[in-house]
Amino acid sequence: MRHARVLAVSALAVSLLAAVAVAQTSITPLPDNGPIKTASLEVDFSKTTWGDPKAGQTKAAACAACHSADGNSTVEMYPSIAGQSERYSAQQMALIANGQRTSGASAAMVPFVQDLTPQDMRDIGAYFATQKATAGIADDGAVTEGPYAGKKFYEIGQQLYRGGDAERGIPACMACHGPTGAGNPGPAYPHISGQHAAYVARRLQEYQAGTTQETDKAHFQIMATIAKSLTEQEIQALASYLQGLHNRADDVAAAATPLAGGTQAPP
Repeated sequence: MRHARVLAVSALAVSLLAAVAVAQTSITPLPDNGPIKTASLEVDFSKTTWGDPKAGQTKAAACAACHSADGNSTVEMYPSIAGQSERYSAQQMALIANGQRTSGASAAMVPFVQDLTPQDMRDIGAYFATQKATAGIADDGAVTEGPYAGKKFYEIGQQLYRGGDAERGIPACMACHGPTGAGNPGPAYPHISGQHAAYVARRLQEYQAGTTQETDKAHFQIMATIAKSLTEQEIQALASYLQGLHNRADDVAAAATPLAGGTQAPP
């Protein structure tokens, strides 16, 4: 009798194991929900209007932490964006929001730009475009070695910015960015005068590396082609020159500004 019970239990166990095995190997197809939809990597500005600086000022409140309230950043890792064209600023926000620009401190901007609408981006860009850019100081130390010996350091950058180098196929930077570095808002060539030297140098090095995640590489390739021929000394000198570059009219205006006590600064 005991043997019969053992056999019965064994048979039941085998049946249960078989059932579990069938259950584990049976595949239940998931319902077909259609093709997976992916978000576009492009931000559509076609339905936007010209940016509203007043609305942009309110929307740009969070930008002040890194770029300062007026766009003149005091920390060199964060670019100064005062005076930058609306179109260029909006484009850069879009590139960061959709993951096409990830270098430098771009990651820190993602939470602030990923939920902005294209119109928001234009409004913020319009606000900073109305702000007056300031400039820093260029390095005028003497160069003692190499092909530029005898020049002041910033003069290396000045020479390239204003005249380029025809032998190496390097065009004058001012051809696109203007004699005062104010840029060209039409093709969205950026305002670069007064920019932090460290930031400019890093961007030139990124162009020199020649890699980008941008889907529209036209503007990147222009700069990559130019930057690949620059030496590290030339990159640093250009960055220094741009840090001090500004419109001479600003000096005239500053000289005419009354100082405390009613006197004026000397011309």
